[in-house]
Amino acid sequence: METLLVILQACVVLGAIMLGVRTGGLGLGLWGVVGTTILVFVFRLEPGSPPIDAFFIIIAVITASSAMQAAGGIDYLVSIASKIIQRNPRRLTYVAPIVAFVFTVLSGTSNIFFALIPVIYETAYRNGQRPERALAASTVTSGLGITASPVSAAMAAYLVLMAGTGYELPQILLITIPSAIVACIATSFVQQRLGKDLLDDPEFLKRVADGRVELSPALRARYDAKMAATADGGTSDAAGPRRTRTAEKAASAPIEHPVPPGGQTAALIFIAGTLLVVVLGLFPSLRPAFPDAEGDLVPIGMATVIEMVMFTAALVIILVRRVKPSEVVEQPLLKAGYVAAVALFGIAWMADTFISANEETIIEPLGKLIVANPLLLAVALFIVAGLTTSQSATTNTLVPIALAAGLAPGVITAMWPSLIGVWLFPANGSQIASVETDATGSTKLTQVPIWHSFTIPMLVSWVAVVASGLLIQLVVPS
Repeated sequence: METLLVILQACVVLGAIMLGVRTGGLGLGLWGVVGTTILVFVFRLEPGSPPIDAFFIIIAVITASSAMQAAGGIDYLVSIASKIIQRNPRRLTYVAPIVAFVFTVLSGTSNIFFALIPVIYETAYRNGQRPERALAASTVTSGLGITASPVSAAMAAYLVLMAGTGYELPQILLITIPSAIVACIATSFVQQRLGKDLLDDPEFLKRVADGRVELSPALRARYDAKMAATADGGTSDAAGPRRTRTAEKAASAPIEHPVPPGGQTAALIFIAGTLLVVVLGLFPSLRPAFPDAEGDLVPIGMATVIEMVMFTAALVIILVRRVKPSEVVEQPLLKAGYVAAVALFGIAWMADTFISANEETIIEPLGKLIVANPLLLAVALFIVAGLTTSQSATTNTLVPIALAAGLAPGVITAMWPSLIGVWLFPANGSQIASVETDATGSTKLTQVPIWHSFTIPMLVSWVAVVASGLLIQLVVPS
């Protein structure tokens, strides 16, 4: 009878997550609360602990991010990223993914990547490159920035869960940042070798013939030279060098990204807040300390630090740049952050209610399985992230199980970037935006939901980040 009840409760949890994903937006969090309500009122389970700290960390960070966006700070960051990308067109498949990763780390959200998609596409196409290579790789690696950012929603959830394990922000970043960089490089290396060149791609040539896409000057020069060589039986084309120079001139024309006055100042204030969070995490002695239950002085937790610093950064941006608070509330980032916070709250509360009430039935068997086969945690994180499309919800659902099982914090942290599985299904805005932006048709989805332009770079990133993370955690002190 007890087993049957646990199965029914698990169905409620899974059903709430599935319905939440189907509803989308706020639906994920609201269905999580409904699931918690059913577990409490129908199955009489004691309510779990709502993720208050994680919720307010997200609110604090997203408030600062939205103030920065309202003051033009996001535009400034995008302009910098755009210049870096355009200055390295021949190494675009290597440069763009690193830039996408770094700027996600700095901003705490992969939403910043949306503004980079047209820049990456235009730079690739102007220079006659297959856009899929850089677009797909960059989309995936922007997701790696979530688990390497001190101010992301997923990090907020993870820090709260890891409190008391000896693993705080410094140890986590020492694992996630270098392992993510290794994954970026590995992904770019593989991605650079995938797909046909555009002039050999039947889909692209069909679009050109149908008039759906116009040949860029770089491609036009090569296309004309190829056609002329074919017509002349392979003889050289005297006009080829002139067309090539014209194409290079057209490809070098910069893509301008205007920055509102004061955008740089707003971005620097936000980045200063982020760096302050990292410094206070690296040096606990800088944090105020207060006596605990035993009378020992203990520094305040990083959750409190992040909330204080980021709310303060938001106010400084508002005052320095004279941003109206009403404009901050209207920013797209604030809306997206609120949705993420509600999703985290609902799903995490439901998961904690279910897991806490069934420790003997669930935790012990799963714990033994994970301890015997630690890599199963990476697989579980990858799949659940793909199903929920929420790194925060996945973190709060699975990491407590791994901790209760006695898995080492370093091993859990090394596997945590398996949240890259959010790209498993084409259900994310970045994926859809990349496909829609790429007029060449090289970046695409298929009738098989898990097979698309992002599948291979996602799998390469996953294997590389976990493998390197497991090696790095061996030398990170706890």
